[in-house]
Amino acid sequence: MLDRLRGRKPAKEVAGILIPASEHALHTVRQRCRQMVAKRALLSAGASALPIMGVDIAVDIHLLSRLIEDINAEFGMTPQQIEKLQPKLKVATYSTIVGLGSTLVGRMVTRELMLKILTRSGVKLVSKNATRLVPIAGQMVSAAIGFSAFRAIGNRHIEACVKVAEEMLKMQAEDRLVE
Repeated sequence: MLDRLRGRKPAKEVAGILIPASEHALHTVRQRCRQMVAKRALLSAGASALPIMGVDIAVDIHLLSRLIEDINAEFGMTPQQIEKLQPKLKVATYSTIVGLGSTLVGRMVTRELMLKILTRSGVKLVSKNATRLVPIAGQMVSAAIGFSAFRAIGNRHIEACVKVAEEMLKMQAEDRLVE
């Protein structure tokens, strides 16, 4: 229902399978998510340009947590969606996620997790705050750093979701050959 209110099509569900059902569908979801990342990265950049310390981090945490949840939903990889999978596929999905070392695919997004992710890009956060001390030019540089850091985190998450989805598509194709 929320997906329809947000103007999106929910991930397709076919016999307990919630990931994009084909390579074409996967490509479409990837493109849609990349657009989502770009739009929210612009919002993050706008918050980074504000001369008020701390506002950008609060905005980034909020935007990033919503973004990660939305990307997971687009790929059919929220914890709730994964729980609906057939048992064999559910185990394979979690195994693939763990194998990739992803901290965000298929997980509940918390404030603490977002702080951890943003802290990993700590150098960018420190330089972003330092550049803010220089009027106007510093704010522009801060916004550019904020945009690129946000976009990099979002796009990295999309690619992790794509890898998991590709593995699930391979597994489904193998299962169909066995049947």
